[in-house]
Amino acid sequence: MTEERTLILVKPDGVATGHIGDVISRLERRRFTIDALKVVNASTEQLRTHYQQLVGKPYYPGIEKFMQSGPMVAMVASGTDIIECFHKMAGSTNPTEAAIGTIRGDFGRAWGPGPIKNVVHSSDSADSAEREIPIWFPELSK
Repeated sequence: MTEERTLILVKPDGVATGHIGDVISRLERRRFTIDALKVVNASTEQLRTHYQQLVGKPYYPGIEKFMQSGPMVAMVASGTDIIECFHKMAGSTNPTEAAIGTIRGDFGRAWGPGPIKNVVHSSDSADSAEREIPIWFPELSK
């Protein structure tokens, strides 16, 4: 069991459909700590840094357009094994495959063509978290 932190983004679809509080409530019920929280409008630079491994892919422009389609809520949360636990709480990346009771299973759905609109992003490893957090919270690295 490891004390760690993670980046969580409530994506534009999660914000637009009113699920910010749902995500926060689920974190708090599991007694994780929210260390930082803010509303952000993603810049092209932030997205290209965040998704650096996808930038050259043919589908990347759709991801960028979607992630800039509205405000997001960015959070840094911490706790014992939060990365694995939040991934389980979020559910499968594809909302149609996500179990009921998960964030994506309860609030996501297939929205047709284009990038997957699955309510949340979270870091997939401690290394990813440490790379992603400064992209969205540069003030925390000072």
